[in-house]
Amino acid sequence: MNKIKSLFAWLWQKFRVFCTWYKGLYQGRAWYTKTLVALASCIVAFILYLGAVDINFLWLFGKSPGYFSGILDPQTSEASEIYSADGKLIGKYFNENRTPVEYDEVTPDFFKALVDTEDERFYKHIGIDPIGVFAAAKDALLHHNGRGASTITQQLAKNMFRVRSQYSTGLLGKIPVLRLLIIKSKEWIIAVKLETVFSKKEIITMYANTVDFGSNSYGIKTAAKTYFNTTPKELTTDQAAVLVGMLKATTYYNPRTNPENSLERRNTVLYNMVTHGDLSKDRYNELKDEPIKLDFKVEENYDGQAKYFREAVANYLKDWCKDEGYDLYTSGLKIYTTIDTRMQKYAEDAARKQMKQVQQNFNNHWSIRRTQAGKGNWMGQDPWQDENHNVIPNFIQGIAERQPFYKALIARFPNNPDSVNYYYKEWVHPVKVFDYDKGSITMNMTSEDSIKYMTTFMHCAFVAMEPQTGAVKAWVGDIDFDHWKYDKVTAERQPGSTFKLFVYTEAMNQGLTPCDKRRDEYISMEVYDMKKHEMTIWRPSNANGSFSGDSIPLKSAFAKSINSVAVRLGQEMGIKRIIETAKKMGINSPLDDTPSLALGSSDVNLLEMACAYSTIANNGKHHDPVLVTKIVDHDGKVVYEGPTDSEQVIPYKSAFLMQQLLQGGMKEPGGTSQSLWGYVGNYRDTEFGGKTGTTNNHSDAWFMCVSPKLVVGAWVGGEYRCLHFRTGALGQGSRTALPVCGYFLQSVFGDPAFQQYHGKFDKPQDSDITRDMYICASYAPKPKVDTTKVDSTAFQEEIVLDDEGNPIIREVPAKKAESESANGTATTEEKKEKKKAKPTEQPVNFDDL
Repeated sequence: MNKIKSLFAWLWQKFRVFCTWYKGLYQGRAWYTKTLVALASCIVAFILYLGAVDINFLWLFGKSPGYFSGILDPQTSEASEIYSADGKLIGKYFNENRTPVEYDEVTPDFFKALVDTEDERFYKHIGIDPIGVFAAAKDALLHHNGRGASTITQQLAKNMFRVRSQYSTGLLGKIPVLRLLIIKSKEWIIAVKLETVFSKKEIITMYANTVDFGSNSYGIKTAAKTYFNTTPKELTTDQAAVLVGMLKATTYYNPRTNPENSLERRNTVLYNMVTHGDLSKDRYNELKDEPIKLDFKVEENYDGQAKYFREAVANYLKDWCKDEGYDLYTSGLKIYTTIDTRMQKYAEDAARKQMKQVQQNFNNHWSIRRTQAGKGNWMGQDPWQDENHNVIPNFIQGIAERQPFYKALIARFPNNPDSVNYYYKEWVHPVKVFDYDKGSITMNMTSEDSIKYMTTFMHCAFVAMEPQTGAVKAWVGDIDFDHWKYDKVTAERQPGSTFKLFVYTEAMNQGLTPCDKRRDEYISMEVYDMKKHEMTIWRPSNANGSFSGDSIPLKSAFAKSINSVAVRLGQEMGIKRIIETAKKMGINSPLDDTPSLALGSSDVNLLEMACAYSTIANNGKHHDPVLVTKIVDHDGKVVYEGPTDSEQVIPYKSAFLMQQLLQGGMKEPGGTSQSLWGYVGNYRDTEFGGKTGTTNNHSDAWFMCVSPKLVVGAWVGGEYRCLHFRTGALGQGSRTALPVCGYFLQSVFGDPAFQQYHGKFDKPQDSDITRDMYICASYAPKPKVDTTKVDSTAFQEEIVLDDEGNPIIREVPAKKAESESANGTATTEEKKEKKKAKPTEQPVNFDDL
């Protein structure tokens, strides 16, 4: 503080000395000499003032850009663009939707209209136009009709360097009159700097790229797309005039919201072009009576293809951008991804087609009827049921209480539950909901009914990956992004029998072969119940509720998804070893060291499973999923390249034998993946293998499919685990998830553009692999149930017929622990106790649903 006081005292002393000297200049001088001295003094003072503003003297004027720190490398907020592997722009990340273009990429009519209207002496001045300043001052004084005197270069300075921000005005900027003077001074200084560094073409192009056209459209490229659905090069003369006319006031002259004002302003711009010789009078007469024809659409962050994938890319790049000093939404990056737009469309179409049928089955299954107007007519049982098939009390209420609208009601009526209930349960109003035929529709219903309507939708996830590169080619996070933004590809759910891949892979690692046998017999073991903190008896069962007692080749046990063999192998190989193998192959989710892990009791996500199955298809070489191949900055420099390395994580022999086991799911008698032949049976030049999976109470249905060049996976289930089919006949992976993969593969392999994905698995490259290891007699006893239509779950199921003669599977879940995935059977006493159990009013724990 003392130093600052000393500085001001020194400056004051020098100022007094200067005043004494300056006074001496006037004494004894003629009037004209005094005038010249005064004029020269003003010029020197103004130059000193501009210098003080430019260097932010004593922090009084705010920061200004220097030549090297700002002028030569101007930074503007540019949208980052996302490109597909087939070269299509699939979306953008932006705060301000701006994509720069070059001078030659804009129609000359736009620049002519711009100069003729905004700055007719643009090509003559040096950034400041004294003639324009005096003309504007004259109009303001004589006609009280002020007009703008800023040149295009000055407007560029204002747009690009934010000279009107508080950060740029300093301490003196808090005084209103001085603030305006400082702002205009900075515009002049920056404008002159720009003129000394850039050519006129570069300046006018930068202006066209930075100016705001309203409707979240920054720059000429975005504006042309937003208002006319065209490119800057293809803008017609009248369209260019509309956009130039908006620059005076983007809201008042907006052609969408104020078409009459915009039309009048457009004609003014066209007349200016006539005045300056850039448009003929005849052409003007033709255009002035033409209406403005808009093709208007505001581009949003979520517009474009592969919306879930783009969100995943944003999350993937978050840490990279932070480490490298980029902003995904302002740095103007070009992000090249692995997704293929054609395959993505096939995937989205496959998911939509299958899920529409699944939803119809689900609605009919629970006898749900929906009406267009008024309250929904909810007939039959509510589908939110616990493992004992009791309706969960307060389930919908629990969902409602977590919604913003319900919290707002509580805040508005804190001590008035009747009002809350009225607006929640009785007030009928328009609500936007999802519909398979129309996408988003508006229905009149109560808030409670809207939650019921949306909650009972079944959901889907799908992913396709190249096993050799890890490149993700298609990604479907759910049935509709606009209504459900939670990505199910990365959501963790129990994988059921698809997890048996790791059990059998570890068995192959430890020397077993597909032709080795294990007995299918009753198993009972003591396990630790982590929920009750006590030991309990676990009795896993097969899908058909029985055990053959026979020794079965592993290839048949895997194909039929026999639980007893998988559990026995799990104990024999060691759960810890199986976990290690799963981690090596790509599973990053935590896995519980418990016997039921062999049947898929720990949560994983679909992307991990696709990666793990790709390791098998890639002969034991693991490749992390690749979403981005490279990133280019706004200067055209490659700043990121995706990983290309793979690692041999399991022996080639094990991978080859697992390829045989996966193919057995389609080839072995009773294989649970045989229905895939209905989709890919025509493509005999390609080998396929698959594994189905269905979890407790049919809450999660899976299907994983491998081929030599492409691996796909699908998951189907409810938003909450308590929403599911009551029977395996409808809820199994082979019935719900497999067709999603099937429709996709049918489209891809039927498309000549994807011939590179055809092919068969390699012949054995290891002399230790002999045919008798994987070619042996299949196990095919007389079936007690149709195993081609029954996926292996951990339920004891009894098949009975309903009144119409259709099969109903009556499930009897076992007493289970947290770590067991409810895989087992129940005793007769336990069944009786469960039948006696009545639902009680209690809070819903959504973590368990």
